[in-house]
Amino acid sequence: MKRIAFCLVLLLIASYTVAAAPDTPASHFDELKKLAGTWEGRTADGKPVSITLQVVSDGSALMELDPVENMVTMFHPDNDRLLMTHYCSAHNQPRMQAEVSPDGKRFTFNFLDATNLAKPDAGHMHRMILTIEDANHMTQQWFFLDGSKELTETFKLARKQ
Repeated sequence: MKRIAFCLVLLLIASYTVAAAPDTPASHFDELKKLAGTWEGRTADGKPVSITLQVVSDGSALMELDPVENMVTMFHPDNDRLLMTHYCSAHNQPRMQAEVSPDGKRFTFNFLDATNLAKPDAGHMHRMILTIEDANHMTQQWFFLDGSKELTETFKLARKQ
């Protein structure tokens, strides 16, 4: 009888532990941190692209550095949310909030707000979709909104070996 009671207590503790770890966008931050490293690829028109992703601030943020365009993007959890701030060459800083696919491989960052945005329809990044294909391949799609005109740039990237 004591064994049955002990097993029930263990079962309750295990079910509480699973229930205490909800599946939120922020819970997928560790998947993004696995992308740390140097990535290379090409734009749709064949221009070479190279970015570096680095885990910073004691593991609390992921920094993406684009040395060619001289831009920085920071990813970090905010309670249950997963946010990114893009420090853009358009001289504004849009913040975006992630929605994560059920398999945890597709991160859709949608515009939340921005600093230094001259007016609401001034040119700014308003969405970025990051798809992790496997440990060594990812795609980033960046969507720039300028008034009612949307421009899209897609980068297919491979981890530099």
